[in-house]
Amino acid sequence: MGSREERHRLNHDLVPLAALISRELRNEKMEKPTVRYGCAAQSKKGEDYFLMKTDCQRVQGNPSSSFSVFAIFDGHNGTAAAVFSKDHLLNHVLSAIPRGLGRDEWLHALPRALVAGFVKTDKEFQRKGQTSGTTATFVIVDGWTVTVACVGDSRCILDTQGGAVSELTVDHRLEENAEERERVTASGGEVGRLSIFAGTEVGPLRCWPGGLCLSRSIGDMDVGEFIVPIPYVKQVKLSTAGGRLIIASDGIWDSLSSDMAAKSCRGLPAELAARQVVKEALRTRGLKDDTTCIVVDIIPPDNTVQPATPTKKYNKLQSLFFRRKSQKSTAKLSKKLSAIGIVEELFEEGSAMLAERLGSEDSNGPSMSGLFICAICQVDLAASEGISVHAGSIFSTSSKPWQGPFLCADCRDKKDAMEGKRPSGVKVA
Repeated sequence: MGSREERHRLNHDLVPLAALISRELRNEKMEKPTVRYGCAAQSKKGEDYFLMKTDCQRVQGNPSSSFSVFAIFDGHNGTAAAVFSKDHLLNHVLSAIPRGLGRDEWLHALPRALVAGFVKTDKEFQRKGQTSGTTATFVIVDGWTVTVACVGDSRCILDTQGGAVSELTVDHRLEENAEERERVTASGGEVGRLSIFAGTEVGPLRCWPGGLCLSRSIGDMDVGEFIVPIPYVKQVKLSTAGGRLIIASDGIWDSLSSDMAAKSCRGLPAELAARQVVKEALRTRGLKDDTTCIVVDIIPPDNTVQPATPTKKYNKLQSLFFRRKSQKSTAKLSKKLSAIGIVEELFEEGSAMLAERLGSEDSNGPSMSGLFICAICQVDLAASEGISVHAGSIFSTSSKPWQGPFLCADCRDKKDAMEGKRPSGVKVA
């Protein structure tokens, strides 16, 4: 049943279902697109897992609040981390979003909730004492809005009706990402190639100890906590022309560029498109790794099939594929951008600093019950137990250490370890 304080807080957060449904209907100003999807895979090591869930609801019992989730988890050093993330990541993300929000507020809260959900999933998995790890590319489609979070080198790309292809993720490979190499070494890790006989170095850049090629993942407790689970997050709003998402593990991207993958399957329905991308990757390189692809078509409601992309040349206006949304943007501007086929960029952030990703909100102070809540694991804290995410931070001089969000002592230790402020407390038996 929970304590009286917990019951009081839950009752305070509850909003009548009728009020939420009414709010959703007011906020839904245009008809939702149709979502069609397909998946294909070829297994080499059996460490790729995927999630496709199209019956999620922001407001339970209200079909108009539905959204879809698609994800790929590419495991390494075993399957345990990939399986755990597939089973728990979605619930951890949703539990970090406050109750009773309307659609626009919910979408606004989603990037921060994704950070909390990824970190909580990593923390809980590491408690199991298993040493496997996984990449995670996690995609939420809510109407015309697409939100993507990623760690590792699985990738999500967007192919629009104009033929423009854009990556919605960032690869966290040490070989290609100089910024991540600097972060890892500053946090106490070493970056170098594998040394063999007579000091000869071979292969890609790796992080030592452990020898991982990635700078971000879920799990990997034997590598060190400077390999962080804090995701790069990007949120965009599609035009009413829709678009196609291709989400795939590195078995695809080691064989095909983003443009090649998009072009190889244009004009095909989602299920056949996913098979074609896998087929093209295998034709190019052979089956050298687990190869998994999800294709998601976001289709205008008056279309039943994704039409083939025209091959005409792009004009200057179409080349402005992303237009960052300013704070003063209005509904009129949004409608205008949608009409001419420009995709709005609503949010983008890839910092590995938890204080920067969780932000600073006065509303995260004591609730009506007099309790604090950990921004990561969502446990209730007495006022004397909550530690501000900004306490002792040198990265945000404008924040005050008594302002929220707050962390429990365990999550604060996790934050410090990820930032290299103390040696990782994780020991492998």
